[in-house]
Amino acid sequence: MLTVLVFAPAAVALVLLALPRTTPDAVHRTAWTVTSALLLAFTAALWAAHGTGDGYAYETRVRWMPSAGVGYHVGVDGLSLPLTVLTCVLFLACALYSWRERRRVRAHAPLILLLQTTCLGVFVSLDLILFFVFFDLSIVAMYFVIAGWGRDQAARAALTFFLYTFLGSLALLLGFIGLYLAASPHTFDMTDLTRADPLAGRPVAAGLVLLALAIGLAVKTPTVPFHTWLPLAHTQAPAAGSAILAGVLLKMGTYGFLRIAMPMVCAALTPLALPPLRTALERTVATGVHPAPHLWEAALSGGLALAAAAWAWSAGGPRLRLPAPFPDWFGLERAAHALVVRPVLAAARLAAAFDTGVLERAVDAAAYGTLALARRTGRVAEQGLTGAVAALAAGVRRAGSQARRPQTGQLHQYLAQAVAAFTALAVVFVLVR
Repeated sequence: MLTVLVFAPAAVALVLLALPRTTPDAVHRTAWTVTSALLLAFTAALWAAHGTGDGYAYETRVRWMPSAGVGYHVGVDGLSLPLTVLTCVLFLACALYSWRERRRVRAHAPLILLLQTTCLGVFVSLDLILFFVFFDLSIVAMYFVIAGWGRDQAARAALTFFLYTFLGSLALLLGFIGLYLAASPHTFDMTDLTRADPLAGRPVAAGLVLLALAIGLAVKTPTVPFHTWLPLAHTQAPAAGSAILAGVLLKMGTYGFLRIAMPMVCAALTPLALPPLRTALERTVATGVHPAPHLWEAALSGGLALAAAAWAWSAGGPRLRLPAPFPDWFGLERAAHALVVRPVLAAARLAAAFDTGVLERAVDAAAYGTLALARRTGRVAEQGLTGAVAALAAGVRRAGSQARRPQTGQLHQYLAQAVAAFTALAVVFVLVR
């Protein structure tokens, strides 16, 4: 069933390419639009039939290259199924918008349909090599979309996009090979790797594999500092290509983190994580699917934990011992308060405008995580830090109780402060250690 969903666009593309050159452009546009609409209806029906059940559905598993541990294994669950529906929605919107396209319609429609096959293939793949094949083919298809229908600097933008993402995919392949070699018996199957936990007890190997996966997926997400290809690609791509790039292709990097990196690698690194994140990682490894509804709560908890430490540092509480090159007059205390405490409180107030209950859970997790950090480092008096956490919790709850749904301008201000805060978190954490 999923095989039909994935390869139907490619089949229609081949049919369109086989039509005579004298075929009117309206035939290509109509076939493209009808195919996209039928695929959307098909994925919506799959979602409705699947409901909210656990585990993978509509699985197909066929031996492909058994000597290399490679198979054709596809399936969807609560994480990948909504992404397939999103993909079909965006491609239908692009098909409708592209009725105004007048340049090389005979090539444009099949190319976008081929790109849809690669995007759907990424989200339904349950084998690392199959995932990698679709992942790389999406890069090739998007390269031709940008280069063929882009604006003035389309060739430069397409080449930059291709080089960045293709080199990133090579790092991703190294990570896949590391997982394959660590597994016994060797396999590229995602479900088998998740159950086997091949890197357990080998944190160094897990760290190297995670580094390779992180680089490859960070380029596609993209994450700083691997993001410099994105502005040029967006501005030079055609409207349909830019929409697909933002709405689908950029989701592949984050999806890879949730589908591959966290369930298969992070189990070996879980003992090194702070308690709030450790709980999320253990839940991820146990289920094989990332607990997406709780991810941002864990991120907020971590931010509040570091903010509590900065609060204790900057509000006259117990002082962290800084190394000699960073004396008190360097201004780090004021920077910690301005760049960490206040923006994190602003982010907390923004969260409270939508769900006050999450703040209660986040504050509790922050208190637990911060005290655990204090005990582990031994750099802050636990009694003083407990008071700092209590003061921070009181401030957060006051902010939550007074919160209103923010206007657009306020939302931008809060988001800008949150970005500044999380940029400073890593710097502050390194300095205080």
